[in-house]
Amino acid sequence: MEKGIFKKRLFIGIILYAIGFILLFGFRLLYGYLAPEATRRDNTTNYIQQSQNSDDAHLLRKNYASTKLKQTSVMVDQKYEKVASISSKTDEFEKSETSLRDSIKKFNALIQYEESTGLKGYRNLNLAIGVYPDKFDEMTEVVKQIGEITSLQINKSDKTNEYKDLSAKKLSLEKSYTALIELKKTTGGKIDELINLENKILEIEQNIQNLGVKLGEFDAENEFCTIKYTLSETGIKKANISFFRRLLVAFEWTCKYYLLLTAIAFFAFFGSWFALLMMEKLGIFQAILDKL
Repeated sequence: MEKGIFKKRLFIGIILYAIGFILLFGFRLLYGYLAPEATRRDNTTNYIQQSQNSDDAHLLRKNYASTKLKQTSVMVDQKYEKVASISSKTDEFEKSETSLRDSIKKFNALIQYEESTGLKGYRNLNLAIGVYPDKFDEMTEVVKQIGEITSLQINKSDKTNEYKDLSAKKLSLEKSYTALIELKKTTGGKIDELINLENKILEIEQNIQNLGVKLGEFDAENEFCTIKYTLSETGIKKANISFFRRLLVAFEWTCKYYLLLTAIAFFAFFGSWFALLMMEKLGIFQAILDKL
């Protein structure tokens, strides 16, 4: 009777052990199909996020454009900033990059910032492109066809008030500069007063130059809109691995780690059993019970 119960329990144990092996084997086989693709997606997503965060920091020159708006009977020269942020992925990186650079030449655009990272199979290209306002929409549509687009955002911000403020500040500084120059010609005061006056003139002159640079970005001959383009390689095409090869790799991996888990469980069980046996032999259990 006891022998029959033992055989039954042994049979159930073998079945459960085999089920565990099969589950681990199935997990490893599935992992072989899914893991490479997941890694490529993560690399692409991380790079796109990083590039979007770093574009503004590296693009020192701001691109602005203008257009004529009619308000009642008055024509208003509107200044604006227009930016298209495009992210794409491709498994034909060289071909897509060539198409992109050909498009830049075709529209007489200007590469204002360029960053290339990654090894073959996981390369990334990040460009900030200055394009003439009248060609912006057309070039955006062409660039969108390169690779597989993953994100697109187009923003247009009015900069008319900012332009007027800069112009007013420059005009005010120029008046102050002229007044100080006239004062310098007629003043014969102390040396320290003349030095302070000269320093003030130099400071205003520097501010006028800085404002001139900012206003120069709004000039008609410098008018550009911006395309921020990120191209990410989705990874080298997966080799054509046969199903039998995948089965063999998964089986080898499962045998290795399942036996390792079995050994750990075996030593944990018998280690605990031996520790309890020694505690009983040494009377530790009895001592604990006596204290209770």
